[in-house]
Amino acid sequence: MSTPRARLPPAVLALGLTSLLTDVASEMIVPLLPALLISMNASASMLGLVEGVATAVSSLLQLGSGWIADRMSKKKPLVLFGYGLAAFARPFMAIAAVPAHVLAIRIVDRIGKGIRTAPRDAIISLAAVKGEEGRAFGFHRAMDHAGAVLGPLVATALLARGWELRDVFWAAAVPGALAVVSVMVLREPSAPAVVAPVKQAREAAPVSRALATYLGVLTFFALGNSSDTFLLLRARELGVPLAALPLLWAVLHASKVGSTWLFGAMSDRMDRARLVRLGWMIYALCYVALGAATAAWHVWAIFVVYGVYTGLTEPVEKAMVKALAPPSAQGRAFGLYNMVVGITAVPAGLLTGWLWDELGAFVALSTGAAIALVASILLALWQRAQPAPAPLPG
Repeated sequence: MSTPRARLPPAVLALGLTSLLTDVASEMIVPLLPALLISMNASASMLGLVEGVATAVSSLLQLGSGWIADRMSKKKPLVLFGYGLAAFARPFMAIAAVPAHVLAIRIVDRIGKGIRTAPRDAIISLAAVKGEEGRAFGFHRAMDHAGAVLGPLVATALLARGWELRDVFWAAAVPGALAVVSVMVLREPSAPAVVAPVKQAREAAPVSRALATYLGVLTFFALGNSSDTFLLLRARELGVPLAALPLLWAVLHASKVGSTWLFGAMSDRMDRARLVRLGWMIYALCYVALGAATAAWHVWAIFVVYGVYTGLTEPVEKAMVKALAPPSAQGRAFGLYNMVVGITAVPAGLLTGWLWDELGAFVALSTGAAIALVASILLALWQRAQPAPAPLPG
């Protein structure tokens, strides 16, 4: 008879609620950005630049914030500042007049994300029950995507009631403010009980050879993993109406909610690298299918399957980072993970946007699929090179 699993720690639950509220605010805006940029006569390359630069800025900051977090007895102040900055900046998308304004606001928003993500992941890692890290990160990502379901639904409801696009952006300030309140009441786990002394943290090396090569494979995959806003651009090309874009985005994230929770928990008892490889193969199939699609209904079906890729990769990749990094360097390890994956957003976005403008959506998306398939082979080779017993189960 199996032993019942313990409740998730309060810190994990609180950060899950924070992420839910933050994504409600963010995803009231993001699905509508392609339409906003189109109204400004921006190209697909501009969309790639906006999302790529914003993500890269966030990623660069995550390394620094992780380094700082390992030297702080309390990581909550960094998390609070990061969420607060993003919540303040995001609604100003309502007064953006040219693509440069959109870029600037997205950069400030992502600066907030860059400051908060590594210390937040470190808190989750420290709070998680040993052997259930995948479950903790899976819950957090599920709550994140649950907010990404609710946000577009709220936006759809407001648009259906006759609200203007920019009025919806202003309304995003409300859940953003509630997310900040949620962080303010968070009770962070006691650092001395779970973290090595500061001097030891300074001396610990966060990157073993296994972690470094693992991050290298993730970086290669990320070169073909452009922003999901390109998927919305493809949806518009195939005839999905503007008013339905937030609903389509909600369908995608509903798929992500179930898959991240399910596969995050399963990864604590399964071969994590194999799950990630399966996710990358599903990603490749979805990209090729979306590029070849000829009707709007195709998009809805592909988005549901695409959400499974996220569940097989996001929480599992983080659980692998936890297993490959020393306890005293979790902040730096997660900072490195988020940085090397995100820093490729600029070349990935520019590559996809350029191919899209010059050769069309099919070539652009098929290129991303090809990179994903090669990355899955590289990850298999990485796993084969690991000593037995492999560190993957955590």
